Amino acid sequence: MRKVKAERKTKEVDITVELDVDGKGNTDVETGIRFLDHILVTLAKHGLFDLKVKATGDLKHHISEDVALVLGEALHKAVNKGKGIKRFGSAYVPMDESLARATVDFGGRAYCIRNLRIMQAQIEDLKTEDIEHFFDALAQASKANIHITVLYGSNEHHKIEAAIKALALALRQALTSEPRIGDQVPSAKGVL
Repeated sequence: MRKVKAERKTKEVDITVELDVDGKGNTDVETGIRFLDHILVTLAKHGLFDLKVKATGDLKHHISEDVALVLGEALHKAVNKGKGIKRFGSAYVPMDESLARATVDFGGRAYCIRNLRIMQAQIEDLKTEDIEHFFDALAQASKANIHITVLYGSNEHHKIEAAIKALALALRQALTSEPRIGDQVPSAKGVL
């Protein structure tokens, strides 16, 4: 079982994340931001991660960014230097009129490309820029390549939900153990 815990305590935030990558999608999430809670619960449910998040802070921007940093740190710890994982994952997910694609590489190189096609400044109780920054911070801290594209859609909530579900499925695929390589690292270099 790949269970990890990560924390971040600053003058702005107090965040604890407990993650079991080999879970069943059980969640206990409290950030004080309803749409961020929805994003995290959706990510865990479809990624089949057990996820516990407790977060408090001064501003929604700081909470959403730092939750992504702590979750990314937990994912990086769970990867265990890439030993025995598939490493790559990709998925397409529809959500009513919206369609999103996500691809992930846990190769140790942090990069995020996102085209969410968001037209509003805010979705529910979270600014769009904070949602976009969530993906950037997650890629940075997990040391993963994350590419997310909303191919089309007209409802902003549906676009983000499709993107999160696609990311969840891509993460689940990438972090799945590959029994044929045992504890080897999936890289021609021998390290990620």
